[in-house]
Amino acid sequence: MAEVVKLLGAFSSPFVFRVIWALKMKGIPYEFIEEDVTNKSPLLLKNNPVLKKIPVLLHGEKPVSESMIIVEYIDEIWPQNPLLPNDPYERALARFWVKFIDDKCSSVWQISLAQGDELEKRVKETVDLLQTVEEHGLGEKKFFGGDNVGIADIAFGAVIHWLKIIEEIVGVKVFEAHKFPRLHEWIEHFKQLPAVKENLPDWDWIVSYFKGYREERLASA
Repeated sequence: MAEVVKLLGAFSSPFVFRVIWALKMKGIPYEFIEEDVTNKSPLLLKNNPVLKKIPVLLHGEKPVSESMIIVEYIDEIWPQNPLLPNDPYERALARFWVKFIDDKCSSVWQISLAQGDELEKRVKETVDLLQTVEEHGLGEKKFFGGDNVGIADIAFGAVIHWLKIIEEIVGVKVFEAHKFPRLHEWIEHFKQLPAVKENLPDWDWIVSYFKGYREERLASA
């Protein structure tokens, strides 16, 4: 009997959607357990006692945390529709870009709560990040790994989609098509994949959620 797969997460989190997309691409059935990140459940605290945050994948009784570690775990356990290349060098490149975006993307999230000079600084940092990826990450490829979607696409896809949400709530333009034509073409390909297209948060709901979050945080600052 196959072990039950559960995902602890929240529909506001880009990191949770990385895991959802990976599970959908693999065709793995799972139970989604909604977490309130302001009132963490005993189940979450039990299964991620170190970081105490989502997402957490429960494979039977085994918890795995951190979004891209979970995605790699999924890829190893269920080998169909592989997300990492077989070639060791190509696999290393994919992991490099995953680490790059996770190390550098803090400026993207900080835009959502920034104002004035701080906002200008975070926008510039994000533009520099996108320019690096535009010039060195994609090249002429459809996806980061070539013709097939892979682990780096999942990592970047969540960041870019949520950046567009942040642009909407803050009223700034960062991810402009004329500046990043390759990335724009790539994200359109990525978002047309059934596993992604059918598993994105409702736009009006997510914009309203983050508008409220931004207003609340700025009012209490």
